[in-house]
Amino acid sequence: CQSQPGPPSTRTHFLHGPYPATHFGPKACILPNPTSVMHIQDPASQRLTWNKPPVNVLVIRKIRDESLVEPFKELCRFLVEEKQMMVYVERRVVDDTSLSKDEAFGSIRNQLCTFREGYDDISDCIDLIICLGGDGTLLYASSLFQGSVPPVMAFHLGSLGFLTPFKFESYKTEVAKVFEGNAAITLRSRLKVKVVKDMLQRTSLQPYSQEPQQQQQQEVNGLLPHGHMNSEAGRVTLQLQVLNEVVVDRGPSSYLSNVDLYLDGRLITSVQGDGVIVSTPTGSTAYAAAAGASMIHPNVPAIMVTPICPHSLSFRPIVVPAGVELMITLSPDARNTAWVSFDGRKRQEIHHGDCIKITTSCYPVPSICCHDLVYDWFESLAQCLHWNVRKRQNFTWATI
Repeated sequence: CQSQPGPPSTRTHFLHGPYPATHFGPKACILPNPTSVMHIQDPASQRLTWNKPPVNVLVIRKIRDESLVEPFKELCRFLVEEKQMMVYVERRVVDDTSLSKDEAFGSIRNQLCTFREGYDDISDCIDLIICLGGDGTLLYASSLFQGSVPPVMAFHLGSLGFLTPFKFESYKTEVAKVFEGNAAITLRSRLKVKVVKDMLQRTSLQPYSQEPQQQQQQEVNGLLPHGHMNSEAGRVTLQLQVLNEVVVDRGPSSYLSNVDLYLDGRLITSVQGDGVIVSTPTGSTAYAAAAGASMIHPNVPAIMVTPICPHSLSFRPIVVPAGVELMITLSPDARNTAWVSFDGRKRQEIHHGDCIKITTSCYPVPSICCHDLVYDWFESLAQCLHWNVRKRQNFTWATI
């Protein structure tokens, strides 16, 4: 499947904004660079279409939730009997006692294709993913596909459901529409993350040419002396695609974490506090929002950096361009190690000399919209996070 321009709509402007002018005044302009020219399709016009009819559907169900057993069986029966689809599910889902004891579901159960996470690679045979549960099911679906991700259709059957716009009551109609194609999609960017061991090879910093007093004043003003990292050193021990966020924290230690943050190889700042969150726009409504960050629409190309309880009150969350590479290491004078997790999984310890490299992945998660990518997002803000919900004031007209 692929994203294709949809039929003409009433929208009269480009959702990413106009392409900026490259001439400034009568004589100045941007230096032409043919290799940097990009053509960005209007996100509002991105529609799902199928090169070939979909055949293989992956159904992901929230585990240990008995309320989802019946919806799961209904959906599988519909896909197998009415739509003649090959349905893939996890082995542990099929082995659930509530399914194995249901004789009426036995014929469907025997036709399901099973897999085990970490053992079976299904990335090249799935045409569509259907999630039943909360936001965690979408995060789990993302983790199964470390390359290209099939379209994801998520039904709200969990506790929050910010990323699950569809209601299960009308699942037959909604699934049939998706099979027909021409559904609106949101391309949710992911982070490509590498954990590199024994990489720390910082070059010695050259002193400023100014007097010590001037140098100290520049450091106070935030003009840090920039070192750089040797990105070729070390060995990659883990590489992941992350949908929400990478969290670096102090772990079980009672000391503040102390890590250095680099942007494209140059030292930006040191983070002292409980930790730091590097998130996608999709992740901006998760842990980052609780830590005080702004909420960003998933179609905005950006990476968010949010400190967790920073020691400096002036350290505010920042947004950087999606194309930069961030690098996090322990500061040389850090008193303890740090810990890192990826979408809440694969938590591990980071020592001196280790490095975490983060940039935007070229493999987004194509999330199918219930209505459109703008309406769905604001609907989720209102319904799930109660954004700007308050009791209205009672106005009374004063008499003169």
